[in-house]
Amino acid sequence: MDDKEEKSGGGWGVSTEIEIFIAIVVVIILVLFSGVLSHVTWLTDPVVNFFTSKKDQALLSGGLKTFVGSLVGLSIPVSVMLFIGIVISVERLKRIRRKEHEMYNAHVEEAYVAPASGAVAQTNQDNIVRWRKILTMVDSTNQNDWRQAIIEADIILDEIVTAANYAGEDLGTKLRNATEADLKTVKLAREAHFIRNRIAHDGAAYPVSQHEAKRVVNLYKQVFEEFYYI
Repeated sequence: MDDKEEKSGGGWGVSTEIEIFIAIVVVIILVLFSGVLSHVTWLTDPVVNFFTSKKDQALLSGGLKTFVGSLVGLSIPVSVMLFIGIVISVERLKRIRRKEHEMYNAHVEEAYVAPASGAVAQTNQDNIVRWRKILTMVDSTNQNDWRQAIIEADIILDEIVTAANYAGEDLGTKLRNATEADLKTVKLAREAHFIRNRIAHDGAAYPVSQHEAKRVVNLYKQVFEEFYYI
């Protein structure tokens, strides 16, 4: 997100400060007009003439004007509070939408791989081929491919953790026994593996969107980078 978009936080393409200023101006205009509306006769006299006799018109006309003025006066702060509430709600909703966009539209990028030679070069190439296959699946339009991308990434994670001699009978146990002192991205690995287990155990009963699949694959990517797998 660029700086221009961040600075234009207003609901009409202007800043929040300008929106608040507009709200204050509207409040002042409404207050000024409230005194006028409470004394107009075009609103009160037809009502008085319809419901009263001539001798009571003078008395009730004044009372009705006062009543209408009170209603108008009461409506002013209520309208102001509602207007300000709408402005605040719109601003918060936009912030939520921006956060959702950042979270669910994360782009999965390929990691930089340093040049190597011999067996190491071949190993790196094999790793990249497997990683690119995962990226291809997560970019697919097939929901089954999104699930498979997560499962394949978890298989790689299991191989990496096993090769690093982490203690435990299975991947879940190894990750639980690991600490951030051993693996900085251990929390990311645990979260990704948890979602993989939900997919494997619950099957179609556990829905996975493409946004979520990309997010989880990004978790694996950060772990792989710490191990210099990719």
